Amino acid sequence: MQRGREVPDPSGWMRWSHVRDRRNQPSQSAQSLEESAVATPTLPSVQTVLDVSNEVAAELAGIGDPVLNALRDRLGCTVNLRGNRLTLAGDDLKVAEAQAVVEELVELVEGGQEVGAGTVDAILGAIDQAEDVHEIFSDVVWSHRGKKITPKTVTQKRYVDAIRNCTVNLRGNRLTLAGDDLKVAEAQAVVEELVELVEGGQEVGAGTVDAIIGAIDQAEDVHEIFSDVVWSHRGKKITPKTVTQKRYVDAIRDCTVTFGIGPAGTGKTYLAIALAVAALSERQVGRIILTRPAVEAGERLGFLPGDVLAKVDPYMRPLFDALYDTMDPEKLNAFMERGTIEVAPLAFMRGRTLNDSFVILDEAQNTSPEQMQMFLTRLGFGSKMVVTGDVTQVDLPREQASGLIQVRDILSTVDGIAFVEFSHQDVVRHKLVQRIVEAYKAHAEQTGTQRSR
Repeated sequence: MQRGREVPDPSGWMRWSHVRDRRNQPSQSAQSLEESAVATPTLPSVQTVLDVSNEVAAELAGIGDPVLNALRDRLGCTVNLRGNRLTLAGDDLKVAEAQAVVEELVELVEGGQEVGAGTVDAILGAIDQAEDVHEIFSDVVWSHRGKKITPKTVTQKRYVDAIRNCTVNLRGNRLTLAGDDLKVAEAQAVVEELVELVEGGQEVGAGTVDAIIGAIDQAEDVHEIFSDVVWSHRGKKITPKTVTQKRYVDAIRDCTVTFGIGPAGTGKTYLAIALAVAALSERQVGRIILTRPAVEAGERLGFLPGDVLAKVDPYMRPLFDALYDTMDPEKLNAFMERGTIEVAPLAFMRGRTLNDSFVILDEAQNTSPEQMQMFLTRLGFGSKMVVTGDVTQVDLPREQASGLIQVRDILSTVDGIAFVEFSHQDVVRHKLVQRIVEAYKAHAEQTGTQRSR
């Protein structure tokens, strides 16, 4: 494309630089000067001519002049293409804007890009946002049979960049990471930790990646977290999966009473039961006692048939599920028949002293302050207690205070008692559970419906 060249014109003259169009303007007489004094001011009119290559001319013209029509519609100036000569005419600002767009179009065509009416809008959008047009359109996402697929707008470019921040490909034994420096460095650190875990016999999954990233963000030793095997059953190793879970496990080992408070799916009960089974296996305690309040989740189930155990079995079922994950059914049944493992509702705890026991109170958010005090005072010699619950899922009547909410204010400074708070980031269930937990928390804070007692 040649620029800055004078081009002869039958009715006057035009230059590459913006030139006032003086054609067909009569000489000013005294009368015209008087009229101009009261006339509405108008922007100066200019014409610019550009010589373009055959390839560019053919692409700009196309079938039905879509690009030229788009230039006329969007920019409000006259655009004519005759042969290899493109003429822009109109007021200064419009012609200058059209010239900038045409220059970008020429560069795209010369770079092998297809252009159309939508390209004009894309270029205008990029110029308005001070973005590099060439950078957007030269980003070839995919090419097939000579057709290049590229972003067409600034937003599409940002979308493509977000997707490809770091691409990970595995072919045979070769893992390739590609993307911007920071993302690749972060991915490399995560992959190195994953490799160590697999070589150490750990099972890894999608959640492991989140756990490693969380540990790295908090400057924690990933190997120390995952190498802490709480319990192993039939080749399955139960280990902490997040930094908070590791702190929870350490607190249970070090303290006599530990409170694990947080949303569903954070492993509070599961890890506590695994530690209890490990303590029983290593003869640190003589029995395991699991309890929870028999409170329905917003429903009234009415009369339940069977003996006492059959009546409370639906409430205790989650505890049984965790137990069956940590030992063989035959062994569990034998322990329960001998009373070595006991699962009972909280109401049965009054009047007992629990010595040489690992005691777990689950769903503690559904205890009253009186029940919480009663339970904690059952503690005997050589025993440990773990209390778990989620203060966002209290099933008690609104006017009834929760013992778990209240106990934090009462016992937080007492030696030998630890409080470990979990968040949505510690959820080790489906990824969607994390988002659900966080959404409900945000909604409760916005509406002021979270319980304060």
